[in-house]
Amino acid sequence: MSTISFDTDRLVEDLKSSGLPHDQARAIVRGLVDAQTELATKMDLVQLEQRLTIKLGSMMVVAIGIVAVLVKLM
Repeated sequence: MSTISFDTDRLVEDLKSSGLPHDQARAIVRGLVDAQTELATKMDLVQLEQRLTIKLGSMMVVAIGIVAVLVKLM
């Protein structure tokens, strides 16, 4: 996962200049900083898709192998 860089002090000042109290502006910025640790980038999603494709392919190979063995036993 990746983070998005931004100037937190400037954002606090921008929020304050728009009329928010200092404590409230800081709480909002702190929430944004904490929340961005949960963001997935496009590259994260591409990598996840590749891992899932490989796992699904492996499961299909195993399933086909099991079916082939069962057919032989009949």
